[in-house]
Amino acid sequence: MRALEWQGDCLTILDQTKLPFAENYRRCQTYLEVAEAIKKMEVRGAPAIGIAAAYGYALGALKYKGSKDDFLKHMAEVMDVLKNTRPTAVNLFWALRKMEDKLRENQNLELDQIKEILVAEADKIAEDDRRINRLIGQYGNTIVPENARILTHCNTGALATVEYGTALGVIRAAYESGKNIHVFVDETRPFFQGARLTSWELLQEQIPHTLITDSTAGYLMQQGKVDLVIVGADRIAANGDTANKIGTYSLAVLASVHGIPFYVAAPTTTIDLKISSGDEIPVEERDGSEIRTFMNVKLVSDEVPVYNPAFDITPAKYITGIITEKGIISPSYSINLVKVLVK
Repeated sequence: MRALEWQGDCLTILDQTKLPFAENYRRCQTYLEVAEAIKKMEVRGAPAIGIAAAYGYALGALKYKGSKDDFLKHMAEVMDVLKNTRPTAVNLFWALRKMEDKLRENQNLELDQIKEILVAEADKIAEDDRRINRLIGQYGNTIVPENARILTHCNTGALATVEYGTALGVIRAAYESGKNIHVFVDETRPFFQGARLTSWELLQEQIPHTLITDSTAGYLMQQGKVDLVIVGADRIAANGDTANKIGTYSLAVLASVHGIPFYVAAPTTTIDLKISSGDEIPVEERDGSEIRTFMNVKLVSDEVPVYNPAFDITPAKYITGIITEKGIISPSYSINLVKVLVK
């Protein structure tokens, strides 16, 4: 099960807006099609968005038919289109910077050589994601107790990465190690990534789980049925404040009130030291139609005003630890995030 796969001259994307009822694959043959797939959330999850963007950038080069003189201008246009698809997930911008740096390092070579180098760089970013996610799972497994009842939000598994997952990768690693765990899956409105995607992944792996409405989480905690919460991240500020799918902040506050450990699992590429706190993280606001309708079924009138932020910001004080491929980072994040990144 892969959210995206490079086919040599195109990027195949599993359309996640159709899951779990249909497994439709989209063949993106141009960078514009990749950009559209990202914007429409056909591919989603911070690591997967970054990898898709990298391949989109490579496609922009690969399909270019003009002269060498205009190539850099063309690639600047490709960059602008891709970076304007989703504003919150920093992995998108990280991957595009990696691709742009590789282009600049090799801009004096022949076009065919540059194109091969850019495809190889996108391949490397994808392969690194596989390795990184396995490490996140290994480190995260150390904080999962036997018989743990784990609450998770949104989708952070193979569908949000190349194949294994971040927060769901931790859960997968715990299950593979033989621990008797049970997962509570938030439905995650308004796109239902928990209900449609996470529960689908857990079914494939036969990991015991129960789907709940977002509003049930607090009651579960009050009943003492949750041992820890593990979520993903789209951007982590230098002080540890974390942007993740809308509803994450509520879970963090509830976990704090009930004395439940709250962990974030993410690759270090999600850490953005250029942003000092969550106040500076741009939060994407999406169209109100996503709440007025679902799966083409209208829920309310088009005249109803809607506020639809895709993410919220969880203050660092509510986060027990950040699980990365370099280990588990503890507070004080302002000090320890820098230490990890400069290793």
